[in-house]
Amino acid sequence: MKTLGEYLKELRGKESLRDASSRIGISHTYLDTIEKGYDKRSGKIVNPTPETLKLISKAYMCEYEDLMTRAGYLENENKKTQMSKDELDIAKRMAELREDLSSATGLLFDGEPMSDEAKESLLEAMEFGVRLAKKNNKKYIPKKYQNDEE
Repeated sequence: MKTLGEYLKELRGKESLRDASSRIGISHTYLDTIEKGYDKRSGKIVNPTPETLKLISKAYMCEYEDLMTRAGYLENENKKTQMSKDELDIAKRMAELREDLSSATGLLFDGEPMSDEAKESLLEAMEFGVRLAKKNNKKYIPKKYQNDEE
């Protein structure tokens, strides 16, 4: 199982620490500390607060409970803390879409520049669409190729 820091680095992908921390709403040094798992200056292990994990889960569109489990606040009943393959695929795709939207210039909605709130709404709608498409696509996969997890 990946540590919280490794998992966050994977979700962040190629996005810079500054961009990611700005989107989450925390300082880039704090995000760096969380990803490393310890404070460079003091050498102490750092555990983000549940409130910070909530901000991270909203920014990366991932499960809050999974972050809480990886941070050690919750214990998973079946000890399976990894996200399902579908959830990882969705999280990766949403991170790519978020990066594309944040790096695009001149985005307009009804002739007006697209606000950050409009971008978030668009991403939420796109996530819903991706989840629905994955669910509907599974109907057409022969049973012998379907995983038991689903």
